Amino acid sequence: MPRADRLVEMIRILRDGRLHRAEDLAERLGTSARTIYRDMDRLIASGVPIEGRRGLGYRATAAVTLPPLNLTMTELEALHLGLAAVAQAEDSELRAAARSLSARIDAVLPEDRDRARGWSFATPPLGDAVAGFRHMASLRAAIRARQKIRVTLRGADQPQVLRPLRLDYWGRVWTLAGWSETARDFAEIRVDRITELRVLPQLFVDEPGRMLADLETGRGSSTS
Repeated sequence: MPRADRLVEMIRILRDGRLHRAEDLAERLGTSARTIYRDMDRLIASGVPIEGRRGLGYRATAAVTLPPLNLTMTELEALHLGLAAVAQAEDSELRAAARSLSARIDAVLPEDRDRARGWSFATPPLGDAVAGFRHMASLRAAIRARQKIRVTLRGADQPQVLRPLRLDYWGRVWTLAGWSETARDFAEIRVDRITELRVLPQLFVDEPGRMLADLETGRGSSTS
C-alpha cells in the first residue's frame, strides 16, 4: 500500500477513539510495526491530533476530518498561494494554522512527488514565493500558445528572450524551463525572480536541439 493511502487509512482507523497497538495496525495494513511507528511519528509531527505512545497504543482526537482528495497541479498551486498569503497575515493564529496545514499536506503527498517535493514553508521567503504567482497566468498562456517571452530577472543586467517550455513545482518554488535565445542554451529560472515579463507577438516551432525533449534528455541547461 502506498504511504499516502496508508496514512489516510491509519487516520480513519484511529478515529474510532479506541487505542490501537502498532502491531495490530501493522497486521491490518500489511506492513511492519517499525513502519507504523515511523508513520505515526510523521503524522504527529505534521500536526495530526494523535495521542499515545509506543507499547501502549494510539488514537486520534481530531474533531474535524476531510475525505481523501486528488488535486491537480493547478489546484495545488492555488492552495499553495492561499496558504502563503495567509502565512503573511498579522493574525498569529492564522499564520500558525497555515503552517500546520502545510505540514499536514506534506505528510500525505505521494512518496514519488517529483513535482511537489518538500511542500513546506521553509525556504525561500514567503514574500518572494507569493510575488511569483502574478506571472503564472501569462506563463501558462505563453506555453500553451507557444509564444516567446521577454523576462527580466532580479539582479540581472539585461532581459532575455525565452521560448517557454515547461513549468515545474518544487515545493513553494515554481521554475520555468525553456530555450533562451539570448544565451543560446536551455535555461531554468525561478518564477519568483522575474521582475518584468512581456509575452511577445512571436510564435515558435519545434527545432532540433531546442525542444522540451532535448532538455529532458540532458542536452544541456543553465540555471538562473
